[in-house]
Amino acid sequence: MEDHKGPSNFIKKIIVDDIEQGKHQTIVTRFPPEPNGYLHIGHAKAIVINFDLADEFDGRTNLRFDDTNPEKEDEEYVESIKTDILWLGYQWDRLFYASDYFEEMYQRAMKLVEKGLAYVDDSDAQTISMERGTLTGPGVESAYRARSIEENKRLFEGMRAGEFEDGARVLRARIDMNSPNMNLRDPVIYRIAHRTHHQTGDQWCIYPMYDFAHPLEDAIEGITHSLCSLEFEDHRPLYDWFVKHCEMEAVPRQIEFARLEMTNTVMSKRKLKLLVDEGIVDGWDDPRLPTISGLRRRGFTPDAIKNFARAIGVSKSNSLIDYQMLEHFVREDLKLKAPRTMAVINPLKVTITNYPEGGIEWLEAENNPENDALGSRKIPFSRVIYIEKEDFALEPPHKWKRLAPGLEVRLRNAYFIKCVDTLLDDQGEVAELLCTYDPVTKSGSGFNDRKPNGTIHWVESSQGTPAQFRMYEPIILDEDEENTDKDFLERINENSLVIAKGYVEAGIKDAPPLAHFQFIRNGFFSKDSKETGGLVFNRTVSLKSSFKL
Repeated sequence: MEDHKGPSNFIKKIIVDDIEQGKHQTIVTRFPPEPNGYLHIGHAKAIVINFDLADEFDGRTNLRFDDTNPEKEDEEYVESIKTDILWLGYQWDRLFYASDYFEEMYQRAMKLVEKGLAYVDDSDAQTISMERGTLTGPGVESAYRARSIEENKRLFEGMRAGEFEDGARVLRARIDMNSPNMNLRDPVIYRIAHRTHHQTGDQWCIYPMYDFAHPLEDAIEGITHSLCSLEFEDHRPLYDWFVKHCEMEAVPRQIEFARLEMTNTVMSKRKLKLLVDEGIVDGWDDPRLPTISGLRRRGFTPDAIKNFARAIGVSKSNSLIDYQMLEHFVREDLKLKAPRTMAVINPLKVTITNYPEGGIEWLEAENNPENDALGSRKIPFSRVIYIEKEDFALEPPHKWKRLAPGLEVRLRNAYFIKCVDTLLDDQGEVAELLCTYDPVTKSGSGFNDRKPNGTIHWVESSQGTPAQFRMYEPIILDEDEENTDKDFLERINENSLVIAKGYVEAGIKDAPPLAHFQFIRNGFFSKDSKETGGLVFNRTVSLKSSFKL
């Protein structure tokens, strides 16, 4: 068999074996999100696996919305999922909804009833749960398990016709209440829910459960390899049972892989929704969230996310991935793509006393010294500029390599300046520096007779644009999935968002939303795509990390 593009993994080996044995001529995968929230970085891993595998074997990938629970689903989520997949650079072959198959699912469930393999149960949810038994003890058969086929048909038809209230009855598969696998202990496959569905309206008042719907959807679509996360491994016998006893023509194969777990990251869609609903974050695309839309707004790129997902690979063992690994890939992607410009996040005014008043000149600056294709730009220079407060010390420590009284530094792409005096505010803090410049030290002039006490960045005052800079930390530290919602909300990191106000270079204000920049010494930033009241930049990632790949 020909070699394939990506690294080998256990799923790929299964596919290769299936093709060599003639089981399939075309590989068909699917990405099947439930439209009850926005996608996050964990879903990105599943997207990459499904689409990349199908592409590698010249197959196809379906996008299917598992919309079997109208209580939690919404068209907003459907559209956001489409947007995220397209932004990542993938195009699905066909688009389906689980609701497309409601009639066929009902007919297949009725087939189980007619075969004596399903029955209507009047027990409440608490009783059904209790009678299922425990991991160490068998279940107890329901009092309704012995109903006749005729009675079950009549009651199931009545459920569909809306004759009963929510919770009054369910349809259960009749399998084995003594099975060591609790998923096979007569699972519920239909429940009553008088809810308006975003696709089918009020056409249905009964809805299939996920464990019943999913294998049937895969079989109907001709999915060859149904890839899902490891927690569904114990559900596989049930998946196969439904495909067999519902007499599906195609027989898909479920394969499980470890889902993505990351440090200092909330990966529960329910808890992410809680943060949104409680107004703690600025919507699903808040840059503090690991949602794909949040990462996009923060400045992450599709290539960075895909390369990260490919690097962590596919395995059968759960592991915890360091969030810094994701940051590593966005740094690697942006270092050659992002222009290196200047922004002052915590500004300190500098007046160059010997520079002509009202004078302004335009200096040449490289956009990225590691990528000549990005060219150069013109930046203004005048009598008044801003530097970072941290680049000045009134009483400098030993080996200080920035500006201080009597010391000289190089302004990047400009001149040498020397601090000759300081002006203090009413609190005794430094409010302004008075400096002189040496015109013969202009950048690019070849002057190198003396060495400055370091090089610092700056922004000219008249052309520079006021801007807000947002720096982010994890919104929840060391999240415990067992925490109650109250405990979860009480553990919000108060320092998850730090806002600073400063200035950016002339011209940057006209950049399009989500434009990327490396602000020299401050990190990689992206122009916010949502704010309209002023210029806002979100820090994507700092410049350096201790993480090693």
